[in-house]
Amino acid sequence: MSLVQDVDIKSDVNPIHYHESTAMRHTIKLSLMLFALCLSPNLFADNYGNYHREAVYEVTVTNLTKGIAFTPILAATHKSGMQLFTLGEASSENIANIAEGGDISGLKDELDSSSRVANTTSTDGLLTNGQSVTFEISSSRRFSQLSLISMLLPTNDTMVALRAKKLPRKRGQTVHYNMRAYDAGSEANDELCVNIPGPVCGGNPFSAPDASDEGYSYPSPGIHGEADLAQSLYDWNGAVAKVKIKRIR
Repeated sequence: MSLVQDVDIKSDVNPIHYHESTAMRHTIKLSLMLFALCLSPNLFADNYGNYHREAVYEVTVTNLTKGIAFTPILAATHKSGMQLFTLGEASSENIANIAEGGDISGLKDELDSSSRVANTTSTDGLLTNGQSVTFEISSSRRFSQLSLISMLLPTNDTMVALRAKKLPRKRGQTVHYNMRAYDAGSEANDELCVNIPGPVCGGNPFSAPDASDEGYSYPSPGIHGEADLAQSLYDWNGAVAKVKIKRIR
């Protein structure tokens, strides 16, 4: 006698109800997908707007030297990987014009026409020793760095520069940097007033290329006290300026 009996297995699930439930689930999923697609352009627009939204920064530069003045400061917000000049390489004509005569017009035009630069601005007049100047500049998230440049007076071809430093990302956040002096290498450091512009010397702001020019930019060694410039009055050691950057909007 067989121990296995035939069993008539019946399902408690009604096929009609099953297909109706499945169809309902598919309808709900399709509705949710359509709803998400309707939202996605707005979400994309919001993300795009946040990414490209203009940020505004308050920048304060303080002259830390004993007797040096800064010519008008040129500021630029730009993409990472960009430098106004490269140490160990020849300075461009626009950089040399700043270092020798404080003329920022050429470099400003160059930066304003670059797709790697968000905005530029500049200060007015001389920033004398111990004094500060504050200005505003705007940018967006893709342009996350700030560069500054100015001439030091009285010098032959020395500039102070902030070289591609990160901007604060959050509103209300503040960052601090030191600024150092660099020699453009475009004019010999003879320290003769005839070759130095400005209120102290009143000399010629630009010089023709000469074999005695260094030919490349490098960290400035300061004032040697030769010829017309007294080391005790104009020399510096270390940073020549400090900068505070605060995101205000």
